Amino acid sequence: MLNFNVEFTGEFVAFFLLSVCAIVGAVMAINFTKVVHTALSIAFTFIAIAGLYVLLEAEFIAFVQVLLYVGAITILMIFGIMMTKHDGEGQEQTRPLLETLSAIGCICLFGILFYGIRNANFPAESAPFTEDNTREIGMQLFTQYAIPFELVSVLLTVAFVGAVALAKREEEPQ
Repeated sequence: MLNFNVEFTGEFVAFFLLSVCAIVGAVMAINFTKVVHTALSIAFTFIAIAGLYVLLEAEFIAFVQVLLYVGAITILMIFGIMMTKHDGEGQEQTRPLLETLSAIGCICLFGILFYGIRNANFPAESAPFTEDNTREIGMQLFTQYAIPFELVSVLLTVAFVGAVALAKREEEPQ
């Protein structure tokens, strides 16, 4: 059932290291109590995921991952942290039952995913990759998917204006 025939190539080692970095960063993001540390560990996770995209020969998605998530989202989170007040926030009480149930749920989810991936029959490659996949993505984005692209840009602009309006809102009297 479990036949592990693994060749230790450079690609395998890079995949293993980047996967471990992504998992460690995600676990640290969940466990940190300070929001700045959480934002930095999320950025660490995003960089590791961008490295995994490079291994999959998806350079454009890796570039977008670094540009948008590591750059923009992490900086936006840090600005949001700096613009809000955190006075009087206490530590949340520990809940050992909830933590135990969460750990059991994570282990079960890992088992289900492991079983599903090991028993999956993935189809052979259906379409060959183009030599310049960034150009092909750009052609598709600005021809076939132009309207959804513009709708996403409007949505992001509205979200940004809403975030600024919430940040500038005067504090209500208590």
